[in-house]
Amino acid sequence: MARSAPALSSFTAGEISPRLEGRITLDKYREGLSELTNMVVLPQGGVTRRPGTQFLAEVKDSAVKTRIIPFQFKTTDTYILEFGEQNMRVFRDGEQVLEGAPGTITAITNANPGVLTITGHTFTEGEEIYITGVGGMTALNGRNYLAVNVTANTFTLQTLFEDDVDTTALPAFTSGGTADAIYEIVTPYLEADLFNLRVAQSADTMYIVHPDYEIRILSRLDHNNWPVKTAIIEGGLASATSIQNITQASPGVVHSGSHGLVNGDHVKILAVVGMVELNSNYYTVAGVTTGTFTLVDEAGVAVDTTGFAAYVSGGTVQKILDPSIPITGANNRPSVVSFFEQRLVFAGTTENPQTVWFSNSGDYQNFTTGVSDDDALIYTIASNQVNSIRYLSATRVLVLGTSGGEYVLSTTNDGPITPTTTQIRKYSNYGSANVEPVQVADVTLFLQRGLRKIREFRYSGAVDTGGYTAPDVTILAEHLTEGGIVQFAYQQEPDGIVWAVRADGALLGMTYRREEEVVAWHKHTIGGVFGSGNAVVESIAVLPTDNGDDELYLIVKRTIGSVTKRYLERFKQFDFGTQTTNAFFVDSGLAYAGGSVNTLAGLYHLEGQTVSILGNGASHPDRTVTNGAVSLAFSVTSAAIGLTYTSYMQTMRLESGSVDGTSQGKPKRIHAITLRLLKTVGIEVGNSANENDRIFFRDSSMNMDEAVPLFTGDKNIEFPGGFDDNDRIYVQQTQPLPMTVLAFFPRMNTFDI
Repeated sequence: MARSAPALSSFTAGEISPRLEGRITLDKYREGLSELTNMVVLPQGGVTRRPGTQFLAEVKDSAVKTRIIPFQFKTTDTYILEFGEQNMRVFRDGEQVLEGAPGTITAITNANPGVLTITGHTFTEGEEIYITGVGGMTALNGRNYLAVNVTANTFTLQTLFEDDVDTTALPAFTSGGTADAIYEIVTPYLEADLFNLRVAQSADTMYIVHPDYEIRILSRLDHNNWPVKTAIIEGGLASATSIQNITQASPGVVHSGSHGLVNGDHVKILAVVGMVELNSNYYTVAGVTTGTFTLVDEAGVAVDTTGFAAYVSGGTVQKILDPSIPITGANNRPSVVSFFEQRLVFAGTTENPQTVWFSNSGDYQNFTTGVSDDDALIYTIASNQVNSIRYLSATRVLVLGTSGGEYVLSTTNDGPITPTTTQIRKYSNYGSANVEPVQVADVTLFLQRGLRKIREFRYSGAVDTGGYTAPDVTILAEHLTEGGIVQFAYQQEPDGIVWAVRADGALLGMTYRREEEVVAWHKHTIGGVFGSGNAVVESIAVLPTDNGDDELYLIVKRTIGSVTKRYLERFKQFDFGTQTTNAFFVDSGLAYAGGSVNTLAGLYHLEGQTVSILGNGASHPDRTVTNGAVSLAFSVTSAAIGLTYTSYMQTMRLESGSVDGTSQGKPKRIHAITLRLLKTVGIEVGNSANENDRIFFRDSSMNMDEAVPLFTGDKNIEFPGGFDDNDRIYVQQTQPLPMTVLAFFPRMNTFDI
């Protein structure tokens, strides 16, 4: 009988494939786990519980699949854009942006339903609004409602479950309060097309492309001012026609002799003296008569020149010509977009799937080609078969992923791209899926055609003689991507995690620190259910911050009270501090901090659901949400409340050797184990999910409603049982508490037979 005490001190391979169960001599086997769920791998070697998700809001229409897209205007001004069926909403700092024109509430009746009065309000039937600041009926504050039974000065409320709001039992309205509409804009995009949109952003402008829609330009003018317009693309200008006059009117009328224009022509106006507001802009011609016409801007609005400076003299109008290979109109709309070296880049139209368009340098809508260094250029990839361009990834070079291979754009003189020095070379033949890749430093992580393999396209070898390779980063965990990947996002801080949404709605994570050779996969199930299965993650996005973790946002689909609901949620910070009172390990949750209370309210989004509660840093018995609230067994001044989730990890089969060689296939007994923990409370340890015991951190001197101090150090545990072949270690956390495991040190006997 051999006695052994192996050390499992690094888990930097993450969850690895069942196909590796026999590779006991592989280094990654010793660093791998057979299960790692709702935990992430730390680059230093340990694993920690993922934080919970904070509920932010329900999407505009929970019946429709919704996509979120990040928008970073500056490091302190970031937004999440919620795209639904032909609409877009905006979130800033985790809160919905409102219209900014609140109406003052002057009365609310105690009735079923209660009637609100706002003289001269502008709400429409069924419009979603937000109420705050109400005196007396304070239970109405801080919630979204639907305005129904709308009249000129009154309306009643419905919850987002479309139930009438009964104010009969509420305290009487005293004074104050406002109601404001949720800010949203109209977009052309249908639900079926949302996840094929591609975007590129520069400062306060985002270009949006899709092969079935004209190029759109989304601009941020203010938190609640996001105009969207159809881009006019310049491929050259026709001969100039002189302007004789422009009226100050709505719309302004341009007088231009024999202009030769027809309605719908695109034009550019230059060199006007006086009414300079019109210069160098793109317009569409309307209202054509002999010698006159009016202008429509790219947003589709007739140009009102009433407030412009008066026309003085001069100016020309020129018809805009299409590029030599068009990128507007049916079958000519690009499917991908990027910025590269001060140029706007489009690629992959239906007619020309292998063609790339580069704008003039610094002039993003001008695609007039020429031979000068700053002229636009159009490049068609030559290959033996038609390979549609699936993505553009701008790092130090421009990587082009196609359905048949991966290419790199470079120049013949190693300088900036120009019409005469640009070249595109093929470096691999894997082929790319139609999913936007992510960039990590100078690496492009892309999804291979087939939707299961993720490859890292990176430069390898000496600077002068090396080339590009694309190794598979899923080879050790191919089982996790079964069913296919549909979306990526990269969270750089705190630990460098690539997040991926699987087709079935599971959330996958990969801790990726190539410089430390850490490529570690983990899987995540978000709390709650959809139908008879797990909650479904449909879309993810990451916003960078300067003050801690980058923020991961999610759209999660659940069944709440037999109704399908889609909620926007956000991961809380990984580092919650040094006190359990600040911990947040519930999903779709809310936090409370304030005076002592024995009821937690505001949980209308989880009506009828069983919720997990951390009160004053201590685990509280579960409760069911009724009328948006739960009653507590003890008063709290801080709490986290939401849907529960279980975090767990399980080792591979332990290999500790024996007298005559390996310990594999031989009866063995783990009789004790030392767990090295960091900032942990309340975990369970055993051989499996069905055989485990809770480790106690609370002693007899602590009250049950008192927070247990976070534990850092070693816990020694005895394992029950005799000799068998169950030689794994299983650890789980089922309470709303933290868990970080740094190492296992089992002590075991192997019976040689």
